[in-house]
Amino acid sequence: MNTDHHESFQHMIDESLAGSISAEREQSLREHLDTCAPCQEYLSASNRVIAGLGGFSFEVNPTLNARVFASLRLPAQQLQAAQPSRRRWVLISVAAVVLTMGGSFVDLQFGGLIASVFDMQRMQVRQGLLAFWIVPSLFIFLLFPLLPLLLKAGINREERTL
Repeated sequence: MNTDHHESFQHMIDESLAGSISAEREQSLREHLDTCAPCQEYLSASNRVIAGLGGFSFEVNPTLNARVFASLRLPAQQLQAAQPSRRRWVLISVAAVVLTMGGSFVDLQFGGLIASVFDMQRMQVRQGLLAFWIVPSLFIFLLFPLLPLLLKAGINREERTL
């Protein structure tokens, strides 16, 4: 028998010891083990290794556990402290509303003057203000109240994966 054939059966032995082999592959493995001495030896050695690991244990210093948890907790607390407060989110949202209203005011009051100074049509000025001032500040106004919720959802997702 060639070594590639044995290697595939050795992988099947590893899978069966891990408990992740299908019934038909298990049957094929059993039939092969009935006639193959090298694979029988591999199975026997693997079982001895697993049995030897079963008795392997060690004592852990109780303070080590506390230090590990403290080292994990510290970065999480630093991240939480670095997050903007609710008051800051509100101030940014208010600033975005003021910018939106300011852009609308500039358009209504000075749109004609701006158009004549730059030799443009009033509609071009209105579209420019709308595209580069009013719409972006409106999106900021709509986005910033949602950011704390999105941030909290992201943190919750990360905690679930840990």
